[in-house]
Amino acid sequence: MSEIRFPEMRHEIVRAVKALADPAYQWSAWIRRELPPGKYDEFTHRIHILYDDTQVLEDPDAAIGAYLRSQKEAKAMRCLAQAIDSLFDELGTDLSDEEYLRAPGWAAIVDAAGAALSTLRANG
Repeated sequence: MSEIRFPEMRHEIVRAVKALADPAYQWSAWIRRELPPGKYDEFTHRIHILYDDTQVLEDPDAAIGAYLRSQKEAKAMRCLAQAIDSLFDELGTDLSDEEYLRAPGWAAIVDAAGAALSTLRANG
């Protein structure tokens, strides 16, 4: 297990994966907006962290050493990327958070995120 260069961004990645793994949180935060004053969250924000800001789902292998600690973590993130990409390929990228949460393919994202979260937590 190796050290990473950007531990703060790793923390943001873990938070994003945790949000994707928790349907109760998704409905509470993203749909009903039940967040503390001044707090904000939505599916799009989590996707931007994982794809645009860190590119950890674009190329998990390249993220080893920067945000990820091992090939095992990269594999888990690759599985999450496949689940998200599959849903986007099927439904596009312009639906509301609620429409994504209600989609039949959403369960695969929750499952892949749960597995990725377990892997990330096991590795610190």
